[in-house]
Amino acid sequence: MITKLSSKQSDFKDNLSKLLAWESVSNANVAKTVDDIIANIRSHGDKALVDYTNQFDRMNAHDMSELTIKLSALKEAFDTLGDKEKTALKTAADRVHSYHQKQKQETWTYTEDDGTMLGQKITPLDRVGLYVPGGKAAYPSSVLMNAIPAKVAGVEELIMVVPTPDSITNQLVLAAAYISGVDTVFTVGGAQAVAALAYGTQTIPKVDKIVGPGNIYVATAKRVVFGQVGIDMIAGPSEILIICDGKTNPDWIAMDLFSQAEHDEDAQSILLCPDADFIDQVEASIAKLLPTMERKEIIATALKDRGALILTKDMDEAVALSNQIAPEHLELSVEDPQAMLDGIKHAGAIFMGRHTCESLGDYCAGPNHVLPTSGTARFSSPLGVYDFQKKSSLIMVSDEGANVLGEIAATLADGEGLQAHAQSARYRIK
Repeated sequence: MITKLSSKQSDFKDNLSKLLAWESVSNANVAKTVDDIIANIRSHGDKALVDYTNQFDRMNAHDMSELTIKLSALKEAFDTLGDKEKTALKTAADRVHSYHQKQKQETWTYTEDDGTMLGQKITPLDRVGLYVPGGKAAYPSSVLMNAIPAKVAGVEELIMVVPTPDSITNQLVLAAAYISGVDTVFTVGGAQAVAALAYGTQTIPKVDKIVGPGNIYVATAKRVVFGQVGIDMIAGPSEILIICDGKTNPDWIAMDLFSQAEHDEDAQSILLCPDADFIDQVEASIAKLLPTMERKEIIATALKDRGALILTKDMDEAVALSNQIAPEHLELSVEDPQAMLDGIKHAGAIFMGRHTCESLGDYCAGPNHVLPTSGTARFSSPLGVYDFQKKSSLIMVSDEGANVLGEIAATLADGEGLQAHAQSARYRIK
């Protein structure tokens, strides 16, 4: 059902490497299809976008007006929600907004003794495209997590694309768009939507950055258009890694493993624990609870193919292995998680304590749930306000400062054989 490993096994390193191996956009056929779609969108704009939408999403649209959702429809979606859903959505949005408000960067400067001023100007992006999965995978939480930081950053125009196969829209997704401040919604998806956002069409304006999750076609398209526009990341399957001291209810741990495994068959759920008896208890809990899950087939496949219960020598080794894996979600289900925190170097989000399950972070804790996957937490961070702001250096050299800096610059330019650079600097020397 789920692989059991021990760090003492002679082939442990090889088995762990195989378990962690993942490449999200390596399929050559997918890459060829995406290239063709992007080329067609660039050549034919709206017409190609409508054609692809009709083909892939089983729609019958004649033009882009039929694939555009008005703001009044977003408001109506929110207004017609039940009180419980309204409250949950608004509370989650408020918490996400409050957290991200603290990430906002401001312009700063300082002045040197000779009057030279240096600093950094912070400006928001003008226009951002938000990709939201549709159809069976409809995630209002993704709307909140992507749109709210952009609006906190000061992005003027936020364009959302969401596929609606068979013309089925998700009310919660539209309601989330309304309370998050999305400006325009188009019911298109796939690589064709990414291409439309990256290059623009007659109806969809070109954006500066594309954010949001999607399938392999979306991920591949984002990689292709990167450079034309910014992207948030190339996201792989969802991951959870749990470090447990063996004192948490094993049913809790099993369900936390399920919480990622139910996303899709490629999701990864791993437990690190130095207590062999507890690992057996978790295995028993998995067997007991799995038949009760609506998505049991998906969970079972994910656990079988990419899940693991790993016996470690001690908690220190568990921390070391966690840093090697660099998981998207890391649960520290231990007595004193703060004492362990200093040792954690690489993780997208760290959930501390037995009562802090990962799913709270997915929806309403406040921090962003868009996190680096596939080991990229070694060099990447969660999506944040800073992803929607850019920096410009500020340099204003005084007359006095030009004498000193001019001589330094000219000397270095001479050394590089760049005469015009040197002379330009020397012109400013008194």
